[in-house]
Amino acid sequence: MEAGLQSARHRLQATYTIAYIQHAPLEPRAAVAEWENGKLTVWTSTQNAQIARFILAGALGLDPGTIQVVAPDVGGGLRAKIGVDRDPARAAWAAQARATAALTSPHTIQLFDYGVSPNGTFYYVMELLRGLDLEAFVERFGPMPASRAAHLLRQACLSLDEAHNQGMIHRDVKPANIYLCRVGREHDFVKLLDFGLVKSVGGEGPHEATLTAAHMAAGTPAFMAPEMATGESHVDGRADLYALGCVGYWLVTGFQVFDETNPMRLMLAHAHQPPQPPSRRSEVPIPSAFEDLVMACLRKNPADRPQTAEALGTALEDLARGWAPEEATRWWRRHLPELAA
Repeated sequence: MEAGLQSARHRLQATYTIAYIQHAPLEPRAAVAEWENGKLTVWTSTQNAQIARFILAGALGLDPGTIQVVAPDVGGGLRAKIGVDRDPARAAWAAQARATAALTSPHTIQLFDYGVSPNGTFYYVMELLRGLDLEAFVERFGPMPASRAAHLLRQACLSLDEAHNQGMIHRDVKPANIYLCRVGREHDFVKLLDFGLVKSVGGEGPHEATLTAAHMAAGTPAFMAPEMATGESHVDGRADLYALGCVGYWLVTGFQVFDETNPMRLMLAHAHQPPQPPSRRSEVPIPSAFEDLVMACLRKNPADRPQTAEALGTALEDLARGWAPEEATRWWRRHLPELAA
């Protein structure tokens, strides 16, 4: 495949390299657009977009996680599932890309390019990250010290602070959307991912980017703020801070705030049930200051939580002082040597 790929390349406007690859799962063919600096976009007319993504990324020696492919019939597929039209679905994907591209915090995933291919597929290209998300981290390595959790949460606050000040809320903050990686020689660097449910605080607006139908709740039930679970019409950045409190709970205990397995019961628990303090579910001591801050984030009434991501980040900064950069470097060299500097 690589030889065929090399022979098929040609220049287009001195910016992209285009390659056409014949392969059974990709019939009739797929096009790969590669930036000069090694970043690339992929589009395909095939319905097997995921297969195409992995085959093409493998042919070019790139991580498939840097490429997102949306099948040309995404609107039709969504219409069958949630009753939305094709054009609004595509508009939502475009709005997601615009929202992410507008954010410049180093703790927000960087978007290099997005657009619509000649065959109608919407695509976007993101930076390549080397590490693991916080869901995978706890599942693999277990709970972490509160000081390290505070260090990571503070960085997520920096990303959210910029988004909130631009009038956007994330609405799907969860461990799987917070990526722990190495940037340069700095370890334990956090990137907030997936602004696919981002919404302007005032309701419909230029940053609206949700693929949910009117009767569906946005977000993930295990990390959903009470006002989102009950379908309140006004949701603001404090919903993201509630979710971040759920993430902090997970990081130091290895448990979700509520153990319900049924999504509806989970949402009801977040809306009405008081959570147990994380210290009651941890085998190691949790500093009271950290626990108090997590429990403050988990208050049912948004007015009783930290009011801004900036304020929460400031409170976390003091709690993070026990986790030094040298400790992070040692941890990565011991546990993830293939990714350590």
